[in-house]
Amino acid sequence: MATIKFCLVFFVTMSMMLSMSLAMPSLKVDYYQSTCPSAESIVRNTVNKAMSSKPGLAADLTRMHFHDCFVRGCDASILLESTPGNQAEKENLANKPLRGFEVIYEAKTQLEAQCPQTVSCADIIAFAARDSAYKVGGISYMVPSGRRDGRVSHIDEPNNNLPAFDFNAKKLKKWFSKKGLSLDEMVTLSGAHSIGVSHCSSFSKRLYTFNATHPQDPSMDPKFARALKTKCPKNAGNDYPITVPLDVLTPHRLDNKYYTDLKNHNGLLTSDQTLLSSSSTVEIVKNNAKQGEIWAYKFGAAMVKMGYIEVITGSQGEIRKDCKFVN
Repeated sequence: MATIKFCLVFFVTMSMMLSMSLAMPSLKVDYYQSTCPSAESIVRNTVNKAMSSKPGLAADLTRMHFHDCFVRGCDASILLESTPGNQAEKENLANKPLRGFEVIYEAKTQLEAQCPQTVSCADIIAFAARDSAYKVGGISYMVPSGRRDGRVSHIDEPNNNLPAFDFNAKKLKKWFSKKGLSLDEMVTLSGAHSIGVSHCSSFSKRLYTFNATHPQDPSMDPKFARALKTKCPKNAGNDYPITVPLDVLTPHRLDNKYYTDLKNHNGLLTSDQTLLSSSSTVEIVKNNAKQGEIWAYKFGAAMVKMGYIEVITGSQGEIRKDCKFVN
């Protein structure tokens, strides 16, 4: 049985890595081996230190990589501060809840002291997401690097690039496809919701005003809905301070229990539960719920592929001295 499981994992991993090697920009594992050999260990140590006191940062650092890559590609545009006459994407409502920027800035400070203008902020984000996945899920994968940092960031661009919490499976598929990610990769990456929290405003419509026929979303387990109502009153707006775990089974562990939540109709967001109700994704959900090891390998491979979205390399962009500002 163990041999069969290993073969399945090996096959899935090799198939996904082969697909990623086709028509991709020139990123490379151990890119900084000669120019800044301690680069990845500096980022890892910074992430581990921050998470020792704030383990919830794993979700934020993972989501930061996702939000960065889906807007202008993986170019660290999400880290740029607003300047006179231009509000940066960090100020967009979708990015307001994100924490963990200080982890990236701290790693950059250390790297600049050791290897000035060598390691890009975009690569630091990718390393930090990988290190977070290992810290809270034991998921290990190699990160090809060599990304350059972009010089542009606009507040409105996340609106047309980041999928929303109320998307159905069809719309999710379309938006992920635009970024070169398959249906299976979309469902696999959704497993990142095994960690992290959500504000009441992101799902309160499912509890109180779902539609004219059903005030409460019928796809939500009634007991789950009752428990959520005790935490989230009907009038909870964007500024309501209470948050709820995205995964009710193992909220602090990056694992495949998120898919068990969906099977139990305990998906918190519409964009979560829709994966079980859609005929195009239901079998992927069921397989990921059953095959934790294979899901973990697929998750790592999908994170690597996501890290290639519209990257800039070579002489494009720049290596920022300070991740918050262009040089």
